[in-house]
Amino acid sequence: MFKNIVQNLLETALNERLDLFLIEFTVSSENHIKIIIDGDNGVLVEDCIFVSRAIEHNIDRDEYDFSLEVFSAGATTPLVHERQYKKNIGRTLAVKTASGKTEGIITDTTETGISLEWKVREPKPIGKGKVTVIKKENIAYSDILEAKVVIKF
Repeated sequence: MFKNIVQNLLETALNERLDLFLIEFTVSSENHIKIIIDGDNGVLVEDCIFVSRAIEHNIDRDEYDFSLEVFSAGATTPLVHERQYKKNIGRTLAVKTASGKTEGIITDTTETGISLEWKVREPKPIGKGKVTVIKKENIAYSDILEAKVVIKF
């Protein structure tokens, strides 16, 4: 019952802000609400406050005792939503699939998957030495076990 009330308020808030989307939503047996959001243009503190107020200001504290935390998806948090891939085009991703791990720059997203591109040094077809070759791979969302943005300094 309480979870449904919170979920309806959360959906209403996210419908008002279509640039924001839900990553995780839980309500514990002690009514501890945890919400993780992300946004097409990132998430500001004000965005977390907006979601928090949309829920907290619409639940009667005399009727329900609860705690509420609203977070943004962290930089090292695995990507779980298709919109997260789109907003990270141009960044380096480490993608784990059943067949192994691939690291490359995400160049495109589709309804079914992503495209990665990376450079490798390979022996020249003729003669001595090596040449830089650009490799490309399309990976279906359904094949991705885990994907994280690689932070480089």
